[in-house]
Parts: sequence; C-alpha cells; structure tokens
Amino acid sequence: MNTSEPKSIGTPDDQTQHSVEIDHPVQLRVLFDAECPLCAKEGALLMRLDKGRGQIELEDISAPDFEPSVYGLTHADVEAKLHAALPDGRVVVGVEVLTRAYAAVGLGWMVAPADWPGIRWVLDRAYLWFAKNRLRMTGRQPKYCPAESRSSS
Repeated sequence: MNTSEPKSIGTPDDQTQHSVEIDHPVQLRVLFDAECPLCAKEGALLMRLDKGRGQIELEDISAPDFEPSVYGLTHADVEAKLHAALPDGRVVVGVEVLTRAYAAVGLGWMVAPADWPGIRWVLDRAYLWFAKNRLRMTGRQPKYCPAESRSSS
C-alpha cells in the first residue's frame, strides 16, 4: 500500500482539515462519476475485486443528491479530478486514489511502481491529461467545470 502522506484539502496557507466520518471499516470511499463510461467500468472492476469485503465504497458524484461540500469540495472539484475519502476524513486526489484503491482490493503489488522515483511524476502528469480530457473523450460536456479551469489543474 502506498505510504505517502495524504494531501488534505486546501492550499498550504489553509490548514483547515475537512472531515467526513466513515461509519464502517472501509479503507476508501471513492467519489466517482457513474455517468462516465470509463469511470463506471473502473468502479465496477474495483467492486468486483473487493469481493464484498467492504474495503472500497463508491459514491456517485453524478447522483442528484450528491453533496461535495461534505468533503470540503465543490462540484467543479469532483468533476475535474478523482477524489476519495480516507477513514479519518482526509481526502486524496488523482493517482493517489487509484494506488490506494488497488491496494485496498489486494493489488498493491500492481501499483507499487507508482512510488518508484520518477514514476509517480509521470503517472501524475498522465492522470492530469486524462482528467482534463475524460469528458471530451466520452462525448460529454462539463456540467460545473469549464475547460479553461480544468486545463490549469
């Protein structure tokens, strides 16, 4: 499992910690877009790999009742990048979500190279490109996040 320190929400000047209580022993609550075909497939794969152990929980950001402010986020934040909540309420973003998710379902060995020198840098850049382009790649328009603001993420 990735041992790097999770990033809290906010800027370095903003030490506010947003906390969300996870009421059962899930390792990761992934905030995913069920309307995105690629994201939905990845979510289904993670749930299949979890085999009902409850290590992963998915929360659909496209659901009408989804409220990102519970996590200290906005709709634009969760549309622009993948986020997940840890049991202690901290939120992780991007590749960190994926490495923790695969580790939680027993495939930590597969994502271990993400922590090798230089590899994380490449993966982070590749993920940012994907995140910026995933809506266009799946024939969708942003609801909350204009293309200009995503490109600077």
